[in-house]
Amino acid sequence: MKLTSTLFTLATSALLSLPAFAADEAGFKPIFNGKDLTGWDGNPKLWSVKDGAITGITPPSEKDPKKGAITHNTFLVNKELNTKDFELRLSYRIVNGNSGIQYRSKVKSQGEWGPIVGGYQADFEAGKTYSGILYEEGGRGILAKRGEKTTVKEVEGKTKVEVTGATGKSEDIQASIKHEDWNDYVVIAKGNHLQHFINGKLTVDVTDEGGAKAAKEGVLALQIHVGPPMTVQFKNLRLKELK
Repeated sequence: MKLTSTLFTLATSALLSLPAFAADEAGFKPIFNGKDLTGWDGNPKLWSVKDGAITGITPPSEKDPKKGAITHNTFLVNKELNTKDFELRLSYRIVNGNSGIQYRSKVKSQGEWGPIVGGYQADFEAGKTYSGILYEEGGRGILAKRGEKTTVKEVEGKTKVEVTGATGKSEDIQASIKHEDWNDYVVIAKGNHLQHFINGKLTVDVTDEGGAKAAKEGVLALQIHVGPPMTVQFKNLRLKELK
C-alpha cells in the first residue's frame, strides 16, 4: 500500500509539473519529420537539420567575423501549409541575434540569401526585449509589445495600436525564458484574434481590426535575421487546425 501510494503521488506530481499546453495533444500533426527539410524551402547554405532540430545560421562575414554575412532577413518556408485558424506548438533555442516564426504570411521575393517573407511574426531573440512580441515583418511593425493586450485599427489610412490591457509584466515573462536554451513557444490564431505564449506565459493578446491589412491566411516560415553570427534551432513542430 505504501509503495502504491508513493507511486501515485509521484505520478500525480509529474502530471502537475507538465506545461499547461502539454496536457492535450489531440488533433496536432507534426510539420517537421525530424530528419531532413522535406516540405520546407530555404537556402541550404543557411538551413539544415542537426540533432533532430531545424537549424539556421548566420555565418560570419569574411571582412569582419563579428558581423554576419547575410545582407537581408531570410526564411525557411513550409511549402505544404497555408495557415488560417490554428494552434502551433514548438520548441526553440537561439544563440545570439534575433529570429521569429512567420504565420499567415507571404513570400514577397527571392533574395540573394533566400526567400524574403512578410507578415505576422512571433518574435524571439537572445536578448531581453523582443521575445514574445507580435511584429509584422515588412509591414506595420510592432503590433504588441511583450505583456500587452492590444487592438490594431486603421484610422485614416494609418495604423493605430491601442493598448487595452496587459497579459503580465514584461520582466516576469523574460525571467521565465531560458537564455540560449530550449523554450516552448505557442501561437494561436483564430479569426482576427492572435495570441503568443512562451513557456506557458501569455506574452501578447492582439485583436487585429486593420481591415485588408489583417491577414486571414498565409504561409508559415522560420526566420534568420541580419546581424551578428547566430544559430537558431526549432524542434517538435506540430500544428492543429482550428474550426
